[in-house]
Amino acid sequence: MSPRLRARCLEQPKAPTLKGMVLQRHAVLGRALIGLALLGTAACAESAPFVSAGAASPNGTSEAPNGTTGGTEPGTGEPSVGSLDWSEIGEGVEEANLTVPLDYADPQGATVSLYVVRRLADDPSKRIGSLLVNPGGPGFGGSFLAEQADFIYGADLLERFDIVGWDPRGTGLSSPAVDCIDDYDPYFGVDSSPDDAAELTELTELGKRLAEACAAENPDILAHVSTAASAQDMDSLRRALGEDEISYFGFSYGSELGATWVTMFPETVRAAVLDGAVDPNQESIDAVLAQAKGFESTLTTFLARCSEDADCAFNNDGDAEGAFDRLIAAIDAQPLATSNDRTPATSGVALTGVTQAMYTEALWPELEQALADAQQGDGDGLLALYDAYYQRQPDGSYGNELEAFVAIECVDDPGPLTIEEIESHRADYVAAAPRLGDHFLSTYTCVYWPVAQAPKVIVTGAGAGPVVVVGTTGDAATPLSSTEAMAKALEEGHLVVVDAEQHTGYGVNSCINSAVDDYLVELAIPEDGLRC
Repeated sequence: MSPRLRARCLEQPKAPTLKGMVLQRHAVLGRALIGLALLGTAACAESAPFVSAGAASPNGTSEAPNGTTGGTEPGTGEPSVGSLDWSEIGEGVEEANLTVPLDYADPQGATVSLYVVRRLADDPSKRIGSLLVNPGGPGFGGSFLAEQADFIYGADLLERFDIVGWDPRGTGLSSPAVDCIDDYDPYFGVDSSPDDAAELTELTELGKRLAEACAAENPDILAHVSTAASAQDMDSLRRALGEDEISYFGFSYGSELGATWVTMFPETVRAAVLDGAVDPNQESIDAVLAQAKGFESTLTTFLARCSEDADCAFNNDGDAEGAFDRLIAAIDAQPLATSNDRTPATSGVALTGVTQAMYTEALWPELEQALADAQQGDGDGLLALYDAYYQRQPDGSYGNELEAFVAIECVDDPGPLTIEEIESHRADYVAAAPRLGDHFLSTYTCVYWPVAQAPKVIVTGAGAGPVVVVGTTGDAATPLSSTEAMAKALEEGHLVVVDAEQHTGYGVNSCINSAVDDYLVELAIPEDGLRC
């Protein structure tokens, strides 16, 4: 199967702006590729020693810390939610668990416990309110954005807002969290470009096995992890925080979540920033095609620069492009050996590693060397990028982000529901992205998904007021054209374009930082056509 692009931490010794952190949130499951890349030095959310206080009940859902079990608020008709009982976990940083309905159509039924972290405003006398934040994915928790807010957001935001991050339902330390498999190699360390019927059958069987594993391990939550349900959780969180209106800052898939929220609850929106957005109303098969084109374009740029640079480790006498094509064809025919009895470097491993490096130029030197090593029969460099992409830990373990991503994507928009329909698009994908198109299309899990698609929310943002949408010129994951479509879909979308070869724009330079911070603090809408 093709890679399900997902979040990871990576070390970045030469960072342009944001201090202290480099994060990427990315994911492809045969549809929306969504993520976050904040450039700085390394700091991984996974290493943070914070533990959720929520306890799982026998049916897999969570009991509210204060005993709330559901129902509706008297006189409002709104589903009731648990209170936020904050506990300090660091200087000016608190955690709590919020109980919300598993199914908002059944407010007196089972519940979900959301893990929430709040970083308090530096100057309470100037506090504007809470700023909800989300890193994308989907599938990644957002609590780390509040835990590590000092390394991500500008001083004005830290002074004036409580930064509030939460792990969306099904993710992170929220309970229950979607979890399906322990070892990724049997599913993703395979040939991702089927050359014949036997290889196609192998890939479709892997997709079916993954869907069956998710169904077996997560019988209660799968039908209730849609983006619309998470948007309802955002409103529950707003009410629990005691705010009539609230502000929001979302990256990548967090833009899709934010756009859904401003459409569903426009009267509660004070301000919203969507950085690195997909086209919210595009069919999934077309969205992935747009992403394949975006990654192909960035890969073309990478190879062209390598050909022009004699110091590039993969220069090949000025023909990096031809050398790349020959190498991938050779790997497809005969995968490369790797160390430690791991999966060999198949075409799936190789192209996952290549895709990983397209999120930011900072990874291009590592990819150059990995490709050069692969020419010598050493697949370890490509395997390292593949592992980083899937966030494999030194002990061989993985988080649950991939599984949560699959669950959210399949319930939001499963795409084509037959193998035959998926395959009918292969020629178009290869024509649009000759090097990566096959790899991006070969995803079949949603065909076998055990729950039906959730009702789709058509994004309009009607009545929400101005929404700032940030796009980056060299964004492979959410191409600028997709972000432009998001701005157009919103009733009052205001586009700001950042010149950079990376996914998401906040943190690239002082121009975009000031535009976003001034809007969130002062409600000053950036000038039309602003380019940073």
